Amino acid sequence: MKSWFEYNWQVRDEWFEVYSQLPTEELIKERTGGVGSILKTFFHIADVELSWIRAIEGLEDWEPLYEDYPTLEAVKDLSDGCRKQILDILSNADVSKESTVVRVSWRNEPLVYGEVLRHVIAHEIHHIGQLSVWAKELDIKRVSANFIDRGLGQTLLQEKADLTIL
Repeated sequence: MKSWFEYNWQVRDEWFEVYSQLPTEELIKERTGGVGSILKTFFHIADVELSWIRAIEGLEDWEPLYEDYPTLEAVKDLSDGCRKQILDILSNADVSKESTVVRVSWRNEPLVYGEVLRHVIAHEIHHIGQLSVWAKELDIKRVSANFIDRGLGQTLLQEKADLTIL
């Protein structure tokens, strides 16, 4: 599953690059869809990803405030910082956690660790689709959604090798 996180991060970074050409006024403009604006959508993606991962690891939820990240560069820095924490967590995870029952503070029902990881991956893909729609409306470059040709094959081979060792 690590390859899917890497895929999302690559695509997110490419979208940060595409949207960096726009003035802040366009990034904060309220739009239909997403969570209201381009900047809020990027912020939401990073915030939600880290919140879920920390929660299923039993760590305290860290809730950054959108107001503290007024520019795309600031949200990119937030995203990069969240990614470092998630990489540390995922690099210590193993396949035995996949079926572990977990609880998060914002839900009463228990969840399964692997289910939450898949939810986090799908959540980002969903919001990246919105960024693509907005890019088309703004007539700017769109990022490829292809998984192939991103250099992730080696990660997949390593994941397969790790599973056969267990």
